[in-house]
Order: sequence, then C-alpha cells, then structure tokens
Amino acid sequence: MRTLLILVVVVAIALIAGDRVAVVIAQNQIGRQIAAEYNLAQRPSVEIAGFPFLTQAAAGTYRTIDIGVGDWSNDTITVADLDVTLTDVSAPLADLIDNRTANLVAATATATALVPYDVVRDFAPEGVETIANSPEGLRVTGTFPIAGLDVPATITVTVAPTADGIEVTPIAAQPANGGPTISLSVLRRTLTFVVPLQRLPFGAQLTAIQPTDNGLHTTSVAHNVRFSDLP
Repeated sequence: MRTLLILVVVVAIALIAGDRVAVVIAQNQIGRQIAAEYNLAQRPSVEIAGFPFLTQAAAGTYRTIDIGVGDWSNDTITVADLDVTLTDVSAPLADLIDNRTANLVAATATATALVPYDVVRDFAPEGVETIANSPEGLRVTGTFPIAGLDVPATITVTVAPTADGIEVTPIAAQPANGGPTISLSVLRRTLTFVVPLQRLPFGAQLTAIQPTDNGLHTTSVAHNVRFSDLP
C-alpha cells in the first residue's frame, strides 16, 4: 500500500509539472504572436487562468487569458498600462504551437489603458496649459480667446467615448479674478476637442472613460475576435 501511495504521488507531481510546462509554452507562444501582430518592442506577459491547464488545452477552450502589454502606440497616440482580457477563447494547443491562427477566436476582448494627461494635452486647442482631475471634476486651465480677448480661465470638462475617440467638452467656466464672463456656447465651439483613440488592440472599441489622478482610464470591448483577422 505504501508503494502504491508513493507511485500515486509521483504520478500526480509529474502531471502537475507537465501541466505547468504546457501552460508556459502556450503563454509564450501567445505572447510571441501578439508581439508580431502589433510590432511590439517586447513580448507582452500572458497568463492563462484556470487549473489544470491540460484539460482546457485538450478541449481547445480557455475561460480567461490575461495579457499585459504596458506601453502601446499606434499611428496617432501612445497609451500606458495596456491590459487585455480575453474570455471564452477557442485555441487548440496544436494551432498555438504551429503558429496557426485561423482557429483562434475569443468571445470577448476587454482592453483597459491609461491616456496620460500630457498625451491628452497634445490634442487640445492652443492656449490649454494644464489638464488635471479634481474633486469637482476634470479641469482644464489656460488662456482662451473670447470675443477678441485672451482670457485666463479654469474650465470644467467632461469626457465621453465617440466613434472618433475621446471627446472633451466644456461644461463650466471660471474666469480669473476680474476676468469677463465666458459664454459656455462660445467656449464649446473653441475648446471642444477629440483625442483620437478609437480602438485598442484586438479591435476593441472605446466604451467607457474614467478620469484619474494620472490620466484617463479607458475601457474598450470587442466581440468574436478572430486572431487571423487582426491587422
């Protein structure tokens, strides 16, 4: 009986070790494919959730795959802290190992990223000096042309996802001490602008934006993502 118990333990350890080796191979291969697809400077971190891995691999389906990219750029914008979560992924292990992407599909891809305020300011109209979060909301300070005058002011703005990216819209204005009253309708014509973040990797479209102390935290979502269709 003692010999049998030892054998069971040895087999269990071997299976666990084999499971961990297999998951590392799969994670590395996914990371390499993503780095190649998006021309990333370094391979992203990949974590396939769930244990054991081999039962998921045998079925060719994975509940959750988390991908940590970090900084990411496209032709117009750079974001930080890009993370992508793929859910209900169909990805046979043989296809992963052999670099075949035709059968790799994720039911949902949810991408989150941070757009630093320095990046937001790059797309703002002339005169914007600072953009920062506050207890009263997101605030823009600067000097703005109003009725032929350059008026120093603090503007409270909102941010919203649109088809073109993050739309920044003034909702209140506080001129500097002694400054003239600022017409909100005029201000909206001159200070409304768009940060061109339409999509994140895997075709994820912008769905939500939350101002934070460090920048705009964005969430983007895509459905039925086919790896072979990725740019």
